[in-house]
Amino acid sequence: QVQLVESGGGLVQAGGSLRLSCAASGRTFSTYAMGWFRQAPGKEREFVGCISWSGGSTYYADSVLGRFTISRDNAKNTVYLQMNSLKPDDTAVYYCAADSRPFRTVPNRGDFGSWGQGTQVTVSS
Repeated sequence: QVQLVESGGGLVQAGGSLRLSCAASGRTFSTYAMGWFRQAPGKEREFVGCISWSGGSTYYADSVLGRFTISRDNAKNTVYLQMNSLKPDDTAVYYCAADSRPFRTVPNRGDFGSWGQGTQVTVSS
């Protein structure tokens, strides 16, 4: 089992930037794909993007494509979500998640078996 801890959330004005971090511990980080999800009040949790175990492939939801970037530092057991040009609609609790099986390039949503506690991102207009 892997433990995930997100950080970096906060309050930012529309058009601003934030970088979220997710530190992993408890198993070999470098062989598992990682994902970011978010959940706004009253809405279902939605997929934001993911990165392959090697870091060579990334995939994003249309709503964040071109504004958000996922990267990973396997030496630090950390995955990042760089968020630029933030909009009020990006306001949500952001969660990182780890794939349940190693060496997958792009997991399906149901493949993510471990979740962090979430970090709040609030974008003011």
